[in-house]
Amino acid sequence: MPEYNNNRDEKNFNKAALEYHQMEPKGKIEVIPSKPHSTARDLSLAYSPGVAIPCLEIEKDPKTAYEYTGKGNLVAVISNGTAVLGLGDIGAEASKPVMEGKGLLFKIFADINVFDIEINEKDPDKFIDIVKGIAPTFGGINLEDIKAPEAFYIENRLKEELDIPLMHDDQHGTAIISAAALLNALELAGKKIEEVKVVVNGAGAAAIACTKLYMALGLQAQNILMCDSKGVINKKRSNLTPEKIDFAVDTDIDTLEDAVKGADVFVGLSKGDVMSPEMLLSMSENPIVFGLANPTPEIDYDLAISTRKDVIMATGRSDFPNQVNNVLGFPYIFRGALDVQSSTINEEMKLAAVRAIADLAKEPVPEMVILAYNLKQLSFGREYFIPKPFDNRLLTRVSIAVAKAAMDSGVAGKPIEDFAAYENALLDRMGRDEKLIRMMQNRAKANPKRVTLGNAEEYNVLKAAQILLEEGIAKPILLGEEKFIKQKMEEFGIDINVPIIDPNSDESKECRAKYRKTLWELRSRKGVNEYIAKRLVRQRDYFGPLMLKHGDTDALVVGYSKNYRTVLKPVMEVIEKDNGVDKIAAMMMILSDKKQYFFADAAIQPNPNVDELVSIAKMAELTVKTFGVEPRIAMLSYENFSNNSETSKKMAKAVKVLHEKFPKMIVDGEIQPDFAMNPDQLQDYSFSKLGNTPANTFIFPNLESANLSYKIIRGMKVAQVVGPILMGLKQPVHVIQMRASVDEIVNLATIAVLDAQRREQG
Repeated sequence: MPEYNNNRDEKNFNKAALEYHQMEPKGKIEVIPSKPHSTARDLSLAYSPGVAIPCLEIEKDPKTAYEYTGKGNLVAVISNGTAVLGLGDIGAEASKPVMEGKGLLFKIFADINVFDIEINEKDPDKFIDIVKGIAPTFGGINLEDIKAPEAFYIENRLKEELDIPLMHDDQHGTAIISAAALLNALELAGKKIEEVKVVVNGAGAAAIACTKLYMALGLQAQNILMCDSKGVINKKRSNLTPEKIDFAVDTDIDTLEDAVKGADVFVGLSKGDVMSPEMLLSMSENPIVFGLANPTPEIDYDLAISTRKDVIMATGRSDFPNQVNNVLGFPYIFRGALDVQSSTINEEMKLAAVRAIADLAKEPVPEMVILAYNLKQLSFGREYFIPKPFDNRLLTRVSIAVAKAAMDSGVAGKPIEDFAAYENALLDRMGRDEKLIRMMQNRAKANPKRVTLGNAEEYNVLKAAQILLEEGIAKPILLGEEKFIKQKMEEFGIDINVPIIDPNSDESKECRAKYRKTLWELRSRKGVNEYIAKRLVRQRDYFGPLMLKHGDTDALVVGYSKNYRTVLKPVMEVIEKDNGVDKIAAMMMILSDKKQYFFADAAIQPNPNVDELVSIAKMAELTVKTFGVEPRIAMLSYENFSNNSETSKKMAKAVKVLHEKFPKMIVDGEIQPDFAMNPDQLQDYSFSKLGNTPANTFIFPNLESANLSYKIIRGMKVAQVVGPILMGLKQPVHVIQMRASVDEIVNLATIAVLDAQRREQG
């Protein structure tokens, strides 16, 4: 088999990026109705004549716009395209994909709606006038990718002249996250911010904002050396911008190399590879190095660690510990500011965010976060002093801290009275839908496994294999007729270097011989002789499971063109059931806009008895925990705790057994699904183990009810459906649905990798 190349293929990635942005619907964000609109009365309330009533109320009191419109949860992401990412001045229109992407991050991390506004104007005063003119539409404004020094002037004037929260994230986002990291790094180094010597390499908007925020935390001006492309900013230099003049110092030091000698902290906001190992060695004991240039830090992380064991380091990259990522801040800062209708984002609010982020890194890390990064453990130290982006606690900790700071500093227009209720509202606002998929993929990337994909001649399967390989989620193996697969790869324009296993090729002759022997031994008393075994191993439906049986792959994902039971039959004939499992089962993961749910059994057991229901519930509990989710299990029926019908009696008996055998298990029933999902209705059953917290895992009384339920959801396209997730086998096999989408195949392959990882860890 060829070696895997984990380096991203630039040509394929560029093509994928264009396809991603080109697919329907166009764009990365959309506007959807948030009010009922199905009847004539709804429309008369939404528009004419009903809309006139709130208009008149807002005319009397403009602040009521927050009550009668979406202004209070709407942010403008505004740019003129003069300093886009690493692309520079590419123009307003070319910046739109970036602004849409920023809008997507606002939505998925903090449920904030966004309009992206690209303004074709480079004159700062005209730009300011345009923003001021459209400001009444929004509850907040995020300035993005505007070049310095104009960015300073634009932000300062708009903050003075507008009464809504406004922030240039390029400056302050990096400043806030890196300041939180700096506080914790100094604690690890045993140093005080008032005493340390800091070198800042870079003098753009982000570097200046960072330095000013560090000073607000106690850094002394006389202990700062700032460098730009010409060297140290000192008083010998002429033609400095006003912003640089503020940091000009009286010193004979001219070069970065001399500046870092004896320094305690180096903060790089410049370009890659400007710091040499010799420069790092010249720094003080326990040096703090923030190499924040992307994609190449000022000094490579591995090089820095190998040069000095005592270095405390952060970068802007996700593949190294301690990523300074703006997404840790800006969604939650705006969330808190919007929720108290703040008139600004002031220094007190920024500092509150800094401390909230810093403090969170020192708390015990939830199991879900550890699982998301496929780690054994995670605790405050040199390799973890900044929270991870997937830490769901950021939403509540940072938003609440910012909201309180706005109130304490007198800029909150609508103070929060009950912060416990506000915290619950934040948690209710944000679900775990796509975030759960991202977490699972992140875990898979930490230790990707070989996943054999059947039906490899199909476009969706090939495209999924490309994504799995390029994203580092799995090491795909394509199973099928090699000539046909290569023909289809060329036809579809999919160029990936992965193993192709053809059960009938000469290269597979040796495998066929050992697989035939294994199959004959397994099925010799079940109607299979040596001749039949020889014939069956040439079929990919048997060859795939036999690859897994012999350790020639780590996981198997098959199906796509055949019905579930047809594909499952050879799997069951080759792969053993797990210890203590009498019958296997399957579970579907349903990812709605706000929450994730799990349905079992949705594919295999037609009418499980009490013992089988107990087994399904226990397997479901274990599987759901694998995803870092606490399973809350509802045993379903069409009546609530009535025990009248035969179905209800069966479910009630299963619940009784589960309560007796597994008293710590959160499970109850028999109960209707809508009641199990509704905290208000659950209050009527105070005796239930579910309490007032809705269930997320549903055990159905039979296959028909489970299968029809998830297929209705899939057909309506109101939620993403992942699965079926096969439960109860000793090795990871998953059978995809007929005509599954690319995303569905990628997601099930991701689960297969996690399944293989779990079994490897024991």
